[in-house]
Amino acid sequence: MSEYIIDKVKDFLQELLPSMGLELFDIQFRREGHGWVLRVFIDNEGSVELTHCSNVSRELSHYLDVEDIIDHAYNLEVSSPGIERPLRSVTDFHRFTGEKARVKLSEPVEGKKIFEGTIEKVSGNEIHLRLEDENLIQFFYEAINKARLAI
Repeated sequence: MSEYIIDKVKDFLQELLPSMGLELFDIQFRREGHGWVLRVFIDNEGSVELTHCSNVSRELSHYLDVEDIIDHAYNLEVSSPGIERPLRSVTDFHRFTGEKARVKLSEPVEGKKIFEGTIEKVSGNEIHLRLEDENLIQFFYEAINKARLAI
């Protein structure tokens, strides 16, 4: 049932968000300690403002009320991915070139799996990360286990 709800919300938001200058980053629908939570993460090229979140929340709430696809109580949360957002594609690395990132690799490079530094360059699927000690490390996107922006 959760997948059905996520799919319906995703379909609705993929129609709505471009007209608002926004894009869908992620959707989560799960039971937590205080009940069910529907979390929607929105993004854009600039920064996500509170008005973006409230406008999306209002439109999505209206859609959910009309369509009545969730038959139990839930909380709706709309927010941005945050300043330490996950980097989930080569495109994300391109977009955030010049920004600081924390990367965990699947296999060690030079005896280490976790690196933090500035995304210096992306060439095809190869990421170039300038570490704080000024060394440059290169790895392919496919070698990444997890990555996020760092502050």
